[in-house]
Order: sequence, then structure tokens, then C-alpha cells
Amino acid sequence: MTKPGPPAIPPIVAHTDYDEPSAFTPESLLREARRQKDLGEALVPAICVLDPDGDIVRRLKADGRARRHAGWACYHTELYAFDQGGMELGIIGCAVGAPFAVLVAEELFACGCRLLISVISAGQLAAERPPPYFILIDRALRDEGTSYHYLPPAAFSHADEGLLATMAEAFAGLRVPVDRGATWTTDAPFRETAGAIAAMAKRGLAAVEMEAAALYAFATARRKPVLCFAHVTNRMAQALGDFEKGEADGTIDALAVIGAAAKAWLANESLNGRR
Repeated sequence: MTKPGPPAIPPIVAHTDYDEPSAFTPESLLREARRQKDLGEALVPAICVLDPDGDIVRRLKADGRARRHAGWACYHTELYAFDQGGMELGIIGCAVGAPFAVLVAEELFACGCRLLISVISAGQLAAERPPPYFILIDRALRDEGTSYHYLPPAAFSHADEGLLATMAEAFAGLRVPVDRGATWTTDAPFRETAGAIAAMAKRGLAAVEMEAAALYAFATARRKPVLCFAHVTNRMAQALGDFEKGEADGTIDALAVIGAAAKAWLANESLNGRR
């Protein structure tokens, strides 16, 4: 009888050298996209937003506030610019899941983005209050694949502590609660079993989403400022009447959170002479 050998190293980390630069870069992809689309180089707004559900983009377009960014060369998405409290922001809708979110993040930073804010629809794990509300994610459990191509294996990806400190008083005047906490990032939303949900709640995780761990791993590896908010809107459809986001599909509150975060970041940049 043949004895079993040592467990195989998962392919996702078997050939990863974290110090080796990528042969395929967002700059080269965008160069070819611009060539094919006959576009010149164009900077995106300094602050950009990922809106995986697409509700914010749809609302901005319906209200006539969204202007399509003609110089955005991405093959997969459309970038819109809009004004929020006197600040020009960029926004991309429907970049769902860790790989897609990080692909777009790479491209945005290659085009002049200086702060990326992601507002992620999330399912409630810790029943601290009735949905909807927001969580400023300070760490995310890495139950996805993308983060392992940016950072060595570990349980969590973490937000930058300096960036979190900048947000300490940012949301005090909002009508919607903005908590701070940890989330579970998964690639397989329809494999959120009762056992897995209970285990994640026992670990003190507040919500489940699909992007934060990868975005924070990218941010750490690339030294880019990224903030992820979980918009807790549901309990994984375990009861009728779930997924209610609030007024205007939750976009009024989401834009208030985005605006407050952008304002706090810009104030800190100005204070430190970086504007």
C-alpha cells in the first residue's frame, strides 16, 4: 500500500513570488485599449468609487448628475464623473467580486486615482441593529482567491490604520449609522451554508461581502489608499422582505457616506500639504 505524500501546495500560491513584478500590467492593457479605441491618455478624478450593485450609478444617471468619462479606456466598464458636495468624483458600477474589483482598481490607480472608495452590498452576520446600515471595514477574512496573488497567506487583509484614523469623526453628522468592524469576503455567495455563517459570526465578523479582502490586499501590496464600506442590507434572503436598502434604493445614504469619507480624506491631504 502506497503511503500518501505530503499535501499538495494549492496552485493559487504554488508559483507566487510576491516580489516579482507582473509581466502583464494595467498600464500595458490600457495602452492597447487606447490604441484600439483611438483614445488619448486622460486622468480620472482623484477620488473614485466602486458601486458593485450599480444602484448609485443608475440613480446618478436618472437624476442627470452622471457624466460619462470619455477618456476611460477600460474594456469592461464605463466610468462616470459626478459632483458630490462640490467635489468631483468618479464612479464605476457593477464591478462585482474580488477579481473584477481589483482589476478595475488597478486600472483606476494607473489613470490617476488617488483614493478608491468601495461601497459593498453585504449580508448581516452580527445582529447589532436592523438593516440597512453601513460598516467601515477595518479587516476582511480572506475566503477568496485574488488576495493570495498580492499578499502571502494570512487570515485577514487589513485597511490602512492611518486612513482609518482619518475617518474617525467623518460620519458623526449622518442620519445613517456607520459602524466599524470586520467582514467575511467570499467568492461563493451561494455556498454560504448555515454552518459557515455560524462559524463566521462566532469569529466576531459583522457581515459577509465579496470584495473587501482582495481590495485591501491590493492596497497593501501596491501602497494605494482604499476604503471599503459594507452596506448591510440583508440577511442572505433567509426571510421574505429582505434586501431593502432604504430611500432611493439606499443611494441617498450611500452618497452621504461617500461624500463624508471623501471630504475627510481631502481635508487630511490639505493639512499634510499633499493637495
